[in-house]
Amino acid sequence: MAGTRLAPEDERQHASAHPAPPVRGSVTAVQGTALYIGAVLGTGVLTLPGYAARLAGPASLVAWVGMVALSIPLAITFAALGSRLPDSGGVSTYVRQAFGRRPAAVVGWWFYIGAPVGVPALAIFGGSYLSALIHGNQDATALYAALLLGIGLFSNAFGVRVSGRVQLFLSGGLALMLVVAVLVAAPHARLDTMQPFAPHGWSAVGSAAALLVWCFTGWETMTHLAGEFARPERDIKRATTGALVLIGVLYLLLATTTVLVLGGSEEAAETPLASLLTYGFGSAGPALATLVAVLVTLGTINAYVGSTAKLGAALARDGALPRYLAPGAETGGVPRRSLFVVSLVSGAALALATRAGVGVEVLMLGCTACLIAVYVVGTAAGIRLLRDGGGGARLMAGLALVMLICVLGLTGWFLLWPAFLAVVAAVFTHFHRNREA
Repeated sequence: MAGTRLAPEDERQHASAHPAPPVRGSVTAVQGTALYIGAVLGTGVLTLPGYAARLAGPASLVAWVGMVALSIPLAITFAALGSRLPDSGGVSTYVRQAFGRRPAAVVGWWFYIGAPVGVPALAIFGGSYLSALIHGNQDATALYAALLLGIGLFSNAFGVRVSGRVQLFLSGGLALMLVVAVLVAAPHARLDTMQPFAPHGWSAVGSAAALLVWCFTGWETMTHLAGEFARPERDIKRATTGALVLIGVLYLLLATTTVLVLGGSEEAAETPLASLLTYGFGSAGPALATLVAVLVTLGTINAYVGSTAKLGAALARDGALPRYLAPGAETGGVPRRSLFVVSLVSGAALALATRAGVGVEVLMLGCTACLIAVYVVGTAAGIRLLRDGGGGARLMAGLALVMLICVLGLTGWFLLWPAFLAVVAAVFTHFHRNREA
């Protein structure tokens, strides 16, 4: 009868029989594509096309094609996992499902600590463009880097709905500017720059590929925001496909134009984007290149900060970090406590790089070592979890794992950083679990 109130016991049974519908996020496929582009199409576009050309000559294009091709199985693997298990824990959740709690905690720590260490390097790249535009010194670079980092942290304090819309604007602006740079410089392309094709030998192609690893990290980032998608089972795959196509095309266009227009010159190595834009816009080229630098820096910081903060809250929820950081792990939640920790780690790393003389390369390689380690264990988890109805995705996970094991060796001594974090995470998990028992 309408209006009749059920007894408490009947209410519980009714609720159990008719559970509330799951909470849906707000991120669309288009916004997800933009977040992917911001995470993967990072600050490498500012310098690495030129450095790769200088290192391996026109043969550097082989390294670019190889890295684009090898990113496909990695992206497909994480998209399949994200659509099946949409959770803010991301790769850590997949590893927990496949291998247990302690390996998941280790993977979570690799990303939660490793990614914020690399974020200041992104800010410094953008800050250096701003500083060069006004002929500033290192102090000006540090100030601009701190400002860019602060904007990325601030935008995520209001949740992924806001940062997703910001990312849509940033990624769209970045893609447009890269296309403009290619179009205005293309009429100045010369085929003679393709000879000799491999001036430093084919071994240099391997060295260039190692350098380009930085350009292709970020495919794991969206797994931490999978639960924020309105329809994760559909939109994550759409976002991944769109991002793969756009990122691959943009990288290859930019790299090819750099080789055909600038060759392996010093000009190409230092500021390839500014040099390309100068062909079409004259003295205004460096200013436009600075705009691109700011867009790509903010976009990458925004994507990494949001996903890392979400991961920290999920890790705390699952007992791999202090419970105090858990608020915000739920879909639609804003993990402000976790975001504060990310801010502290990134701020300290920025201070080390700008004030203590620690090179930006150290931050980059430390971050890359952690992320590749995450990928290795994450794809291994994918092989186990994608057994049922995921034959194609499982095959992609296997291909990605083989590729990543090879790439992991390129990080050298920086593997000590994820090894140290693994020990700390294991110790914390052990004592925390005993305390709760």
